[in-house]
Amino acid sequence: MSTWRPVSRLPRWLAWLPDWAHAPIRWSLRGLLVGLILLAAIATFYLVKASSFDLDKVSQLPAQTTLLDRDGHPIDVSWGTSRHLAQRKDLPEFLIQCIQAREDARFYSHPGVDFRGLLRATLRNVKDGDFTQGASTLTMQLARNTYDMRAKSIHRKLLEIALTLRIEHRYTKDEILTHYLNRIYFGAGCHGIEEASRTYFGKSVSELNEAESSMLIGIIRGPHIFSPIRNFDGAKDQQNEVLDRMISMGWLTEAGKNRIRNIPITLVPEEQRSSERSFALQAVRSELATILEAGDIRLDGLIVHTTLDTDWQLRLETDITNALNALESSSGWKAPKHLDHQAGEIPAYLQCAAVTLDSRTGQALAWIGGRDFLDSRYDRATGARRDLGTTFEPFIAAAAAERGKRILPGKAVMTGRQLGPLETARLAKRCGLGGPFLETEDLFRGSAATTPEECATALATLASDGKRPNPHLITKLTNSKGEVLYSRNGEPSQAISANAARKACELFTNVGSSRYYYGTTGSDRDAWLLRIGPSGATAIWIGYDEPARITTDKALNSLLEKLGKQLAE
Repeated sequence: MSTWRPVSRLPRWLAWLPDWAHAPIRWSLRGLLVGLILLAAIATFYLVKASSFDLDKVSQLPAQTTLLDRDGHPIDVSWGTSRHLAQRKDLPEFLIQCIQAREDARFYSHPGVDFRGLLRATLRNVKDGDFTQGASTLTMQLARNTYDMRAKSIHRKLLEIALTLRIEHRYTKDEILTHYLNRIYFGAGCHGIEEASRTYFGKSVSELNEAESSMLIGIIRGPHIFSPIRNFDGAKDQQNEVLDRMISMGWLTEAGKNRIRNIPITLVPEEQRSSERSFALQAVRSELATILEAGDIRLDGLIVHTTLDTDWQLRLETDITNALNALESSSGWKAPKHLDHQAGEIPAYLQCAAVTLDSRTGQALAWIGGRDFLDSRYDRATGARRDLGTTFEPFIAAAAAERGKRILPGKAVMTGRQLGPLETARLAKRCGLGGPFLETEDLFRGSAATTPEECATALATLASDGKRPNPHLITKLTNSKGEVLYSRNGEPSQAISANAARKACELFTNVGSSRYYYGTTGSDRDAWLLRIGPSGATAIWIGYDEPARITTDKALNSLLEKLGKQLAE
């Protein structure tokens, strides 16, 4: 039997190696060949997959954000439609240096993927056992932002690289940079550098100075957290990081950094910055910003499902406005009138605020932060903390019932004495009132401060058998595909006993299927109307921004009683 076998020879340039090394070398070369074939197959797979993506989308704007009321009907407001775009010629060279220093120092020299940085990130990922290190270039970020590729995985990273190479082949470096800056989010509802420049600083991007440029670029990594409107000190810290990076790259001196840091930065005043047309929409945007800050959610094509009942909102606004206009038109009225107010002046006329909550869920059905949004955008629904006066009596009654004490209708002081101010204040806080509360018998006369939102929450607690809801304006966020990106969680908590809540509600006046209770402070500086009905729990405050006597006690009570009956269902 023949034992002949063909001799497998090494390449001539390796023939000098000893015989014992031939087999390992042969297997290594075979492994290398297999690896190269696999690498080519993977590259081909992802390049083919990337070819199915529409590259025209890179230069297109993100879709607008849509707001829906509680019934799913669009609210008459558009966010993200009035977009201002920057051209490459508009971008200051210092801003270009800032973005390179902050995000991609070798942007103009690499082919879209910084392979050196990618290798470093890969080694860190292997060492740490995860894939959080991205080494993302500007082009890779543009690909991820354009095609909403947020999941952190090897598959996503490889597809992102393939898309990046296609984008680099299709667009010039300047086009990529411009599309990137026009697309990314800068906080405060601003997509794009031009929109952010106008919103924050009231000027075009071409007019930005070095301090403004470095601050805008600094907030890119955390637009919600570091928005100069919300966190100016945080934005300054991010600006410093950008300047420090420029120093390390030799593009800026320490003296230059100090000079830029000392350039004053003036933000656009809120009344000139806001694009909202009502207090309700302003409150929705504020809550949305908080949600976006807590989660990785993009505004692009976002559908915001709000709790607002537009019919009830309109009715509440109309009835309160008519009541206050009638009061100001009465004989003997000497205070400033809303109808006489001149644009640009600080409003001195009588103000109001109101919040309606679904008693069971805490959904805000209506939100009024003042009498005229165009005159003043200060939201009194959360900012006006005033004493409840005689309107505090239902909460005294609830505290008495909670402790098995006798309720004396119309005699709040005598009822409260059975408990003491501390016990009464504790129950009021559990219901949702924020205080402060006086620790004397004056508490029983209404020296309990609160805001309309807090008061509506406490009232909803009474109306729902002692279960305290969590007030909110947004139920969920979805994208254009109908996928739920955020959903409101949280159940009402039992704050007081059902019996105590029901006993308190017995003090309210019944009108149809509704109940109302009203009162004023001893000096007639603040007036409150509390209403419970099928449309929810409503707290209405009337008073001046600078506390002053409104009118006679008789006239105020007449107004509140009439308004309570008008709002009955």
